[in-house]
Amino acid sequence: MVVHEGAVTARLRSLAHRFWAIPLLCAVTATLLALGVTELDESLDTSLRLPFLFAGGPEGARALLAAIITSMISFTGLVFSITIVVLQLTSSQFSPRVLRSFLEDRFNQVALGVFVATFVYGLVVLRGIRGTAQVDPFVPQIGVTLSFALVMASVLVFLAYIHHIAQSIRAATILASIADDTRTLLDERFPADAQAAPVWPEPFVADGPARTVTTRRPGVVQRVDDTALAATAADHGVSVEMLRAVGEFVATGAPLARIHGAAAFDEDRVHAAVQLGRERSMDQDVGFGLRQLVDIAERALSPGVNDPTTAVQALDHIHDIVRRLVSRDLPLRQRCADDGRLLLSVPQPRVEDYLALAFDEVSHWGRDAPRVRRRVRMALRDVEVAARPEHRAAVTAALARLTEATSDPDVDPLSPSDVGLRPA
Repeated sequence: MVVHEGAVTARLRSLAHRFWAIPLLCAVTATLLALGVTELDESLDTSLRLPFLFAGGPEGARALLAAIITSMISFTGLVFSITIVVLQLTSSQFSPRVLRSFLEDRFNQVALGVFVATFVYGLVVLRGIRGTAQVDPFVPQIGVTLSFALVMASVLVFLAYIHHIAQSIRAATILASIADDTRTLLDERFPADAQAAPVWPEPFVADGPARTVTTRRPGVVQRVDDTALAATAADHGVSVEMLRAVGEFVATGAPLARIHGAAAFDEDRVHAAVQLGRERSMDQDVGFGLRQLVDIAERALSPGVNDPTTAVQALDHIHDIVRRLVSRDLPLRQRCADDGRLLLSVPQPRVEDYLALAFDEVSHWGRDAPRVRRRVRMALRDVEVAARPEHRAAVTAALARLTEATSDPDVDPLSPSDVGLRPA
């Protein structure tokens, strides 16, 4: 099976996002540190009574470490329970899609890692204590002292963790986190200062028969390695046409790509360059960021929640993201050879698709909330002003469609906040 560098990078990135990765790394580091400190204690003169070092005998050291180990495993269980409760609360109140952000929260992972590391460190140091006060005593003084220091550090981390959890379940924090991730991805995919790439007026596909590559397992397209696929197409003189966009689900055996210009082609190269997962991710999918914000707005507008303020806060971020989108060049996701031959083509959403995703559902479910209707109209009028000429027609059409669908004679169609928002 062919494994490209991009596939390896994607797997490493996926591993880094695992909730258990950092705690496991902390546990391994604590084990090595405890072994090293124990060896250091054995090489030093233990008869010296240095200040701040543990000065008790083997029995006292064992009692202290046993108390630390017992308390830290209970501490870790408490932190894990708090995390699970927060995840359940967030899933029910906002959207199941936001759980990924909590699981990938570095602070939560580091906090759990510190508690696990303190437990593992104390356990390893405990096994290094030998003898009794009368028979061949050995106490790793530095190791026991450091174990106590780790407990003090764990207390400070726990206090910071409680503050962090309390802040992270606020609606404003969750919305800002999702929006910031989306803006970062948007800047990566469509840089504001990017030079326009050379575009062939009519790129042509390679001559020859076409083959369809089907999927071997179901999943959502999370990432497509454009560089690897384009390089493969250039080496074999073919054109690779992806049939599924990033963020789309493909069933087992469904068409994934079409290879033009080669009767024989190693399909493993396509599968290695396309990452499938159980759910959408923020690797290359700008629309997924909008999807999460829209889900939160819809949940806030549901009769069971009835929180239009949160919906308006979500619309604030949606407005900013869409404004950035329409003010930038959104080139086709294509790679061409020097002679104009199409090497790779990956479908991606159009401006119309982003606008529909951002505003259609919120407008539908918020038709009975005047604040939401006004906020959607204001956002679209501002987006219409900021849009590039090639995008403005799509924004105007969306504004006309949504204004007609949500028209209400009891609501002023032009509120004071909309004044001046007219295309130049």
